Amino acid sequence: MARLRVISISRMPCFLRLWLYLLDLWIINDYMVDLILYNCFLLLYTAGARMLSRWSPKAALWVKGRINLFASLDRSLLNGQGPVVWMHCASLGEFEQGRPLLEAVRKTYPAYRILVSFFSPSGYEIRKNYKGADIVCYLPMDSKTNARNFLDKVQPVLVLWVKYEYWYYYLEAIQERKIPLLLVSGIFRANQPFFKWYGGLYRKILTFFTHLFVQTQESASRLARAGTGKAFTVSGDTRFDRVTDIAAMFEPIVPVEAFCQGHRVIVAGSTWPEDEEEMDHYANSHPELRFIIAPHEISEEHLKDTEKLFRHSIRYSRLVAGVPSVTVANLPNVLIIDNIGMLSRLYHYADITYVGGGFGDNGLHNILEAAVYGKPVLFGPNYDGFYEAEELTEKQGGFSIENALELEKLLDKLLSDAELLKRTGKAAQDYVYANRGATEVIFRYIQENRLLTN
Repeated sequence: MARLRVISISRMPCFLRLWLYLLDLWIINDYMVDLILYNCFLLLYTAGARMLSRWSPKAALWVKGRINLFASLDRSLLNGQGPVVWMHCASLGEFEQGRPLLEAVRKTYPAYRILVSFFSPSGYEIRKNYKGADIVCYLPMDSKTNARNFLDKVQPVLVLWVKYEYWYYYLEAIQERKIPLLLVSGIFRANQPFFKWYGGLYRKILTFFTHLFVQTQESASRLARAGTGKAFTVSGDTRFDRVTDIAAMFEPIVPVEAFCQGHRVIVAGSTWPEDEEEMDHYANSHPELRFIIAPHEISEEHLKDTEKLFRHSIRYSRLVAGVPSVTVANLPNVLIIDNIGMLSRLYHYADITYVGGGFGDNGLHNILEAAVYGKPVLFGPNYDGFYEAEELTEKQGGFSIENALELEKLLDKLLSDAELLKRTGKAAQDYVYANRGATEVIFRYIQENRLLTN
């Protein structure tokens, strides 16, 4: 019978033989097929990035940043002594999320060196000169060889993995070397592969962590049902700690103060074209108001498109340069921010804030940066899974709008009712301050378990 089976399989078309091979693997170990597909994804991602780099500046940075990366890392590691704490962030948002914990480590354990890695150019290019870290670098693309080489060089004594981006080979290698690995501010949703019938590889990844600190009880319940057997704690979200720290250290932006002086102000941050198209009519028809628009993407093409939408506008760079034709008397009512790094302070100047991402597929951006200043926060309809937006809406400090007409009615209502404006702003701020403390929970775990010692 076995001989007949061999003969019959040998005569099958290639695709059927491959299917049977994968099925055998699945029966032996349900995540092995996922691992094969995962490796295909890594190859396609790398090849795609190299192709896109010919015309995409962001892809070009991604590729260029990984050229001679290990040699550059060797040089950086030679410039100091002491054990290394490694924090990995997908991009800028995750860095800001992990930053309070990183700074607590730096303050309490100054003998340790800090290494921060990024996957995305959006994070690396903005924070490559961050003074709170000894080394800032790109993470080499995931592979068994890269993971081994990276850990051989860095030899971290503690790894902090912020929120998500689960690179299999890195996490597996960390676990095999018995290096403490903590997930910081994780969030788990029902549609993620961890909780699907085909998610064997992803459930395996969760077992690599020493401890998982998650933002919500809902995330904890999903982890419990997944049955990975790993310890987890509902710590809350370290972003609450970060935004309150930023608010406490606020420094004025003099040109923005001058632009806003004597006017009601609406600040729209991290906007995409879909967001900008919802508010251009209101801005163009209300010259008595001041609008500050901080686009998520500041390519020249997008900035020019934004200028076309907002007819009476000036870029921040031109305002600072003191363009001769612009005076206080004829100052446009829309300021377009053409730099990265000041958004969290811009919300301070608002009477009402708007946070982008809720009209597209990119995901809602950080509403806590706006709420911390005690200003109501408006955003688009696509915020499912963003628990902070759901909770802020319930607290009546946040408002979701479906279209430009709803936006304009809500702005009119808030601007015409001082008591409502004050009450909704206070609700937003109270929500943020009531949820501080995640950094302390995670840092206490590090200390109590002696993951770092003086």
